Amino acid sequence: METFFPLALIVLTVPLTGGLMAATPYLMPKRECFAVTVPESAHADPQIKALKSRYAYTVAALTVVFTFLAALATVPLTRASYSEADANVLIGAIALLALIPIAVSFGLMLRNRRRVMAIKRERGWHAPRQQAAALVAEGDIPGPVSLAWNLLYLPVMLFVAALGVMWYPLMPDMIPMHADFAGNVNDYSPKSPWSVSFPLIVIVFLCVTFVLCHWSMTRSKRPTNPSAPMTSALAYGLFVRAQSILLLACGLILSLTLGVAFMASAVGFITLNAAAAIICMACVPSVIGALILAVVYGQNGSRLFKHMEAAGAARTSVAAGALVSAGSGISDTDMSLMLFDDDAHWKLGIFYFNPDDASLWLPERFGIGWTMNFARPAAWAFIGGFVLLLVLFVVLCFAIT
Repeated sequence: METFFPLALIVLTVPLTGGLMAATPYLMPKRECFAVTVPESAHADPQIKALKSRYAYTVAALTVVFTFLAALATVPLTRASYSEADANVLIGAIALLALIPIAVSFGLMLRNRRRVMAIKRERGWHAPRQQAAALVAEGDIPGPVSLAWNLLYLPVMLFVAALGVMWYPLMPDMIPMHADFAGNVNDYSPKSPWSVSFPLIVIVFLCVTFVLCHWSMTRSKRPTNPSAPMTSALAYGLFVRAQSILLLACGLILSLTLGVAFMASAVGFITLNAAAAIICMACVPSVIGALILAVVYGQNGSRLFKHMEAAGAARTSVAAGALVSAGSGISDTDMSLMLFDDDAHWKLGIFYFNPDDASLWLPERFGIGWTMNFARPAAWAFIGGFVLLLVLFVVLCFAIT
């Protein structure tokens, strides 16, 4: 039973990632289709609708097939007689099966991106002048929760450290560090303050990662729809606030669970496999929460914006005079015209490269989340710094285990 949850979580990564990729075209703003800027009316175009449905059905069908294969691959791991090498090969195969739908969806996105761009040229969709929107009362727009909330990680670290100190006399001379799926411990580390601090090192790394993700939300470029600036800004604000709350909650739950489970297994209160199962169960709310937010809000709050716009929120925001629009004054009812077009800055639809844009972070063009402006030297400095942090973390883990 202790191996059920880790195995189930491994298998579930396939349908969850594949399912999210299949739904991605329907979670993006209406002015973006396969990473191409289009008029808002394009979502009703028969060719565009056909491209979306074929993409979704193809990725969904592949996901079902690979989920079945991943489930079959876990069957040998439920038996007691298997080698560690065989287990590693099977787990690697399952991980590959989870990556294949992502790779296929990316290839399909690129193909559909070329087709949408061709349709765009045929239909004459264009932006004569770029339009922008400035918020007069930006302070009233929701945003991510304050970074100060990340101080909650400190009590978690102190609590785990206190458990280590309190339970240290109860720990055996050799602390179990790794076990196979059958529950047999196959790696130990001599008891010492250094080895007992292993979960703290992992928690610190997780906390730094979560804080950096939270920080990127606070520094991200705020997308707005020039035809309904207040409504789109409100939808994005609610989206980023929900994402930041989920990120903080998941980080706290995972850090606390990981620290307590490891300390309990080090003492012998539970087995390592039981600790792994508990940690996997702690990941479930994070996964479910991320999927719910993706479906409810959409990227940048696009689905929320759609409901608000349908309820007349756009007309209310404009009438309130809460924003100032700058541009050509083009009517949004013109089916061939767009208020802006920045396709030239998106390489392969996912890499943003614009040296004239001061923003370092901005929302992704195809997917849920954020990406960087790779034309900024700060982006590469950030990547390099995180790689160094990751290398340091791996070195410390190997030094302890």
